[in-house]
Amino acid sequence: MIQLGFMASGRGSNVHAILSECLDGTIDARGGVIISNHADAGVHLVADDFDVPSVHIARDQFSTGDAFAAKLHSTFVENNVDLILLAGYMRKVPPMLIRAWQGKMLNIHPALLPKHGGKGMYGLKVHEAVLNCGDSETGVTIHFVDEEYDRGPILFQHGGVMVEKSDTPETLAEKVLKVEHLAYTKAVSRWIERYSGK
Repeated sequence: MIQLGFMASGRGSNVHAILSECLDGTIDARGGVIISNHADAGVHLVADDFDVPSVHIARDQFSTGDAFAAKLHSTFVENNVDLILLAGYMRKVPPMLIRAWQGKMLNIHPALLPKHGGKGMYGLKVHEAVLNCGDSETGVTIHFVDEEYDRGPILFQHGGVMVEKSDTPETLAEKVLKVEHLAYTKAVSRWIERYSGK
């Protein structure tokens, strides 16, 4: 069975959704380990709920970026992880880690890439950009992670989130979040079917 590793900075709603789908058999996988760069992140409570180990690993704990990347890598390897999922991880992933997990690391972006992606495009800034462009529709994209922000090959997109004139970045974020969980679970299943070799 596929073992999932997660990187998250916040409450971990996507982690919760994916682990729930694993538990009920919708996804043929299980949680391996959850890494957060914040010791008090809500995702640690999600880890406790699902009996998945969680670890606080942050850049400022290490004297070099390479040592930080090596610790992240070894944590995933020691927990027999097959696929890493970025789920609201609000730091740049070390290039060394990306290269080591090429094709085995996914990220979710709250817009329909290639629009509204790139450096600095995260959280409410993405939804502000959607509104400023006058887009009539938005959604989410799950893509492979490479060394360019939001430029990796797209694995799965879920559109159909209609943008209303009355929407604010906050209301749009709420609407997009409702499809994020469904889209990410579908993307994980697609990766398992196409790329896991299991």
